[in-house]
Amino acid sequence: MKIGRQHTLLYLLILVAIVLLVFAFLPRGEKVPGGNIGQVAALARGEEVTVDGVLITPTGPVEIEHDNDSITVFDSDGKTKLMNCKYALESSEDLKNALISRGVAEDSVVLDKITYSPPSGFNWSGLLMTLLPVFLLVGLFWFLLRGARGASSQAFNFSRSRARLFSGTKPTVTFADVAGVDEAKQELQEVVEFLKSPEKFLSLGARIPKGVLLVGPPGTGKTLLARAIAGEAGVPFFSISGSEFVEMFVGVGASRVRDLFDQAKRNAPCIIFVDEIDAVGRHRGAGLGGGHDEREQTLNQILSEMDGFDTSTNVIVLSATNRPDVLDPALLRPGRFDRQVVIDRPDINGRKAILEVHAKGKPLDDSANLETIAKETPGFSGADLANLVNEAAILAARREKKVIGLAEFEEAIDRVMLGPERKSRVISQKEKEIIAYHEAGHALVAKKLPHADPVHKISIIARGIAGGYTKQLPAEDRHLYTPSQLKDMLATSLGGRVAEQIIFGEVSTGAQSDLEQVTTIARRMVKEYGMSDKLPPRTFGRREELVFLGRMVDEQKDYGDKVADVIDEEIETLVNSSYDVAKDILTNNEAKLKQIAERLIAEETIEGEALENLFNEPVPSTGAKVEQG
Repeated sequence: MKIGRQHTLLYLLILVAIVLLVFAFLPRGEKVPGGNIGQVAALARGEEVTVDGVLITPTGPVEIEHDNDSITVFDSDGKTKLMNCKYALESSEDLKNALISRGVAEDSVVLDKITYSPPSGFNWSGLLMTLLPVFLLVGLFWFLLRGARGASSQAFNFSRSRARLFSGTKPTVTFADVAGVDEAKQELQEVVEFLKSPEKFLSLGARIPKGVLLVGPPGTGKTLLARAIAGEAGVPFFSISGSEFVEMFVGVGASRVRDLFDQAKRNAPCIIFVDEIDAVGRHRGAGLGGGHDEREQTLNQILSEMDGFDTSTNVIVLSATNRPDVLDPALLRPGRFDRQVVIDRPDINGRKAILEVHAKGKPLDDSANLETIAKETPGFSGADLANLVNEAAILAARREKKVIGLAEFEEAIDRVMLGPERKSRVISQKEKEIIAYHEAGHALVAKKLPHADPVHKISIIARGIAGGYTKQLPAEDRHLYTPSQLKDMLATSLGGRVAEQIIFGEVSTGAQSDLEQVTTIARRMVKEYGMSDKLPPRTFGRREELVFLGRMVDEQKDYGDKVADVIDEEIETLVNSSYDVAKDILTNNEAKLKQIAERLIAEETIEGEALENLFNEPVPSTGAKVEQG
């Protein structure tokens, strides 16, 4: 459990107060019997006395010390206390006379060993030991009251905005730091120009958008782009997440929205950036328990504040989300978020530009061609590419290299996509053969099909949860798919299972993920893409989503049972025909399949030019015989 600094100080004060109180009430010093003046005289005469049940026997002439109200008797060594006696005397002569009157000889050596200590004034040490615990207790109560006042002030500040203010005088991010989204930067350049020189737009009667919504998948740079806008314009930048508005207390979110916009107006011109606005901007009335909840009150306040802006405030609201479909329509109407800027995953040129930004300042080997790396990373977002460059740098450092080479980037790509290698994983020779033929089946089917993506690498080294993998890279970025391409994808995915059936006579559980991919593609071809000859060109089934999370949990049927039977038949036809295609290819090229698998068992990983040479290599007349399972 983590304890705060104030709590540590409080516990320390309590401990010190307890210790001092214990010491204040404990008897101090050694315990000495207390007697009377007669017993003091007896000891001075060399006699034994019994005081408080204790027999006291002096070993020689005693020594006596006294002040104005007490007498202490020491043994002959002058250190061991024998007895204390409360007796008021004003001088050593008075004590001598008192002892002489009780039978002590006038010429006794004891009378010469009497010392007198006059009163030393006020006993400050006793007073301090008495008052210090009191002071500590008073300080403890003051500390507790001060903490209560702090909690009270926090309660009053509970409704204040938690937005973080970044000054625009020292920009840390500019458009030069954002790559791969040239169209989005061009759209947002107008916002920067308006903040810098609004009179240029106002003189023409133009109205700058009050709100700009950045839409795109996670990791594409929406937040970075918003920071770059503030850095380019050189204005204050308020940053807050949508979830920071909502609390368990009703009305707090709306109060924070009002406070945020009040601060923005006082710092105008400025930018308000609300990240993940779908946390508070979802459709009203879609939640459980009716529509009048804390989230909707917060959304209503945001709508009111944005609609209350006029063109003279020079405050622009930027928001980012990856779920624009769940936002309330009132939030997207003109006058609020007038403009939506789509920030998609970068194409090959964008990926190259992003790699150049993240590789800046890092020592790269001549072999590390960023254009080649960009071709090998289709579908990577900006965050994925940043992670890729960082992983490559870590691998180079681990290998004691001074520069980052292409080998490190290739390894980093596989680590980002599939996970780290698991070379220590122990597998039997039989399983190794099954995995090798499985991956060889994928690769050979993809090589023989005209519309399949080229095979770049095959490996039987385990990565993540995969026992082996076949990596295909498209020749160019692809945004649309034809039925021919999708059918070849189905056949390629089934190639591993078919190869196991042909070589070993049975299949393993290694094709589970392949079957899931095949089922998904075939179902979407029939139900979503309209790629069925027996069904009309329409979609089948409506997705029903969770009211809060927005995830698909069920499908609402908008078709009858007869159509459902046809859908099942069409999906089955697609899968079976693709299975037959893969089976024909591998049956007719069984020798090549064995050649690839045997090479894979020996080398574990084949890629690039070596893989292409293996595909074109003549098949030997005789090959190793594989035991049928």
